[in-house]
Amino acid sequence: TPRIANRLLRRVRDFATVEGTGTIAARVASGALDRLAVDHAGLDTLDRGYLTVVCERFDGGPVGVEAIAASLSEERGTLEEVVEPFLLQIGFIARTPRGRVATASAYAHLGLTAPAKAPSGGGPQGRLF
Repeated sequence: TPRIANRLLRRVRDFATVEGTGTIAARVASGALDRLAVDHAGLDTLDRGYLTVVCERFDGGPVGVEAIAASLSEERGTLEEVVEPFLLQIGFIARTPRGRVATASAYAHLGLTAPAKAPSGGGPQGRLF
Protein backbone atom coordinates (compact mmCIF):
# COMPACT_ATOMS: atom_id res chain seq x y z
CA THR A 1 0.00 0.00 0.00
CA PRO A 2 1.17 3.59 -0.45
CA ARG A 3 1.37 4.11 3.32
CA ILE A 4 3.75 1.17 3.71
CA ALA A 5 5.79 2.24 0.68
CA ASN A 6 6.22 5.72 2.16
CA ARG A 7 7.22 4.29 5.54
CA LEU A 8 9.83 2.06 3.90
CA LEU A 9 11.11 4.95 1.79
CA ARG A 10 11.61 7.05 4.93
CA ARG A 11 13.48 4.20 6.60
CA VAL A 12 15.70 3.65 3.55
CA ARG A 13 16.39 7.40 3.45
CA ASP A 14 17.41 7.20 7.13
CA PHE A 15 19.86 4.41 6.29
CA ALA A 16 21.29 6.49 3.43
CA THR A 17 21.74 9.47 5.76
CA VAL A 18 23.45 7.41 8.46
CA GLU A 19 25.81 5.84 5.92
CA GLY A 20 26.96 9.35 5.04
CA THR A 21 25.90 9.71 1.42
CA GLY A 22 22.32 10.89 1.88
CA THR A 23 21.61 9.53 -1.59
CA ILE A 24 19.44 6.46 -2.04
CA ALA A 25 21.40 4.25 -4.42
CA ALA A 26 20.53 0.66 -5.33
CA ARG A 27 23.18 -0.72 -2.96
CA VAL A 28 21.93 1.39 -0.05
CA ALA A 29 18.28 0.53 -0.73
CA SER A 30 19.02 -3.19 -1.00
CA GLY A 31 21.05 -3.19 2.21
CA ALA A 32 18.39 -1.22 4.08
CA LEU A 33 15.60 -3.53 2.97
CA ASP A 34 17.69 -6.55 3.99
CA ARG A 35 18.17 -5.05 7.45
CA LEU A 36 14.45 -4.27 7.66
CA ALA A 37 13.71 -7.93 6.76
CA VAL A 38 11.80 -7.02 3.59
CA ASP A 39 12.20 -9.75 0.98
CA HIS A 40 12.29 -9.52 -2.83
CA ALA A 41 8.47 -9.70 -3.04
CA GLY A 42 8.08 -6.81 -0.60
CA LEU A 43 6.95 -8.96 2.33
CA ASP A 44 8.04 -8.14 5.85
CA THR A 45 8.18 -10.38 8.92
CA LEU A 46 4.45 -10.04 9.69
CA ASP A 47 3.45 -10.82 6.09
CA ARG A 48 5.62 -13.94 6.03
CA GLY A 49 4.32 -14.95 9.47
CA TYR A 50 0.74 -14.66 8.20
CA LEU A 51 1.50 -16.86 5.20
CA THR A 52 3.40 -19.38 7.31
CA VAL A 53 0.49 -19.71 9.75
CA VAL A 54 -2.04 -20.23 6.95
CA CYS A 55 0.19 -22.68 5.03
CA GLU A 56 1.67 -24.71 7.87
CA ARG A 57 -0.67 -24.51 10.84
CA PHE A 58 -3.92 -24.49 8.86
CA ASP A 59 -2.82 -26.56 5.83
CA GLY A 60 -3.42 -23.69 3.43
CA GLY A 61 -6.94 -22.94 4.63
CA PRO A 62 -9.68 -22.08 4.48
CA VAL A 63 -9.16 -20.41 7.84
CA GLY A 64 -10.92 -17.51 9.52
CA VAL A 65 -9.14 -14.24 10.15
CA GLU A 66 -9.85 -14.55 13.89
CA ALA A 67 -7.90 -17.82 14.02
CA ILE A 68 -5.00 -16.26 12.12
CA ALA A 69 -5.04 -13.23 14.43
CA ALA A 70 -4.98 -15.44 17.52
CA SER A 71 -2.11 -17.51 16.10
CA LEU A 72 -0.04 -14.39 15.41
CA SER A 73 -1.11 -12.49 18.55
CA GLU A 74 -2.19 -9.62 16.30
CA GLU A 75 -5.40 -7.63 16.08
CA ARG A 76 -7.91 -8.69 13.44
CA GLY A 77 -8.04 -5.10 12.19
CA THR A 78 -4.27 -5.00 11.68
CA LEU A 79 -4.41 -8.11 9.53
CA GLU A 80 -7.41 -6.92 7.51
CA GLU A 81 -6.13 -3.37 6.99
CA VAL A 82 -2.35 -3.77 6.82
CA VAL A 83 -1.39 -7.33 5.87
CA GLU A 84 -4.16 -8.76 3.71
CA PRO A 85 -4.56 -6.01 1.07
CA PHE A 86 -1.04 -6.53 -0.29
CA LEU A 87 -1.21 -10.33 -0.05
CA LEU A 88 -4.50 -10.27 -1.97
CA GLN A 89 -3.09 -7.85 -4.53
CA ILE A 90 -0.07 -10.02 -5.33
CA GLY A 91 -2.12 -13.22 -5.33
CA PHE A 92 -0.67 -14.96 -2.27
CA ILE A 93 -4.03 -15.39 -0.53
CA ALA A 94 -7.65 -15.55 -1.60
CA ARG A 95 -10.74 -14.67 0.42
CA THR A 96 -13.50 -17.23 0.16
CA PRO A 97 -16.84 -17.49 1.98
CA ARG A 98 -15.22 -20.14 4.20
CA GLY A 99 -12.09 -18.13 5.04
CA ARG A 100 -8.63 -17.23 3.78
CA VAL A 101 -6.82 -19.66 1.50
CA ALA A 102 -3.13 -19.66 0.56
CA THR A 103 -2.40 -19.88 -3.16
CA ALA A 104 0.26 -21.95 -4.90
CA SER A 105 2.26 -18.73 -5.28
CA ALA A 106 2.35 -18.31 -1.50
CA TYR A 107 3.68 -21.84 -1.04
CA ALA A 108 6.31 -21.25 -3.72
CA HIS A 109 7.39 -17.99 -2.10
CA LEU A 110 7.86 -19.71 1.26
CA GLY A 111 9.69 -22.62 -0.37
CA LEU A 112 6.97 -25.08 0.64
CA THR A 113 5.20 -27.74 -1.36
CA ALA A 114 1.53 -26.96 -1.90
CA PRO A 115 -0.83 -29.72 -0.75
CA ALA A 116 -2.55 -31.79 -3.40
CA LYS A 117 -6.11 -30.66 -3.99
CA ALA A 118 -8.96 -33.03 -3.21
CA PRO A 119 -10.55 -34.51 -6.33
CA SER A 120 -13.54 -32.56 -7.58
CA GLY A 121 -16.57 -33.49 -5.52
CA GLY A 122 -14.49 -35.95 -3.52
CA GLY A 123 -13.53 -34.28 -0.28
CA PRO A 124 -13.22 -36.24 2.94
CA GLN A 125 -16.79 -37.60 2.68
CA GLY A 126 -16.68 -38.67 -0.93
CA ARG A 127 -19.46 -38.17 -3.42
CA LEU A 128 -23.11 -38.35 -2.47
CA PHE A 129 -24.37 -39.43 -5.92
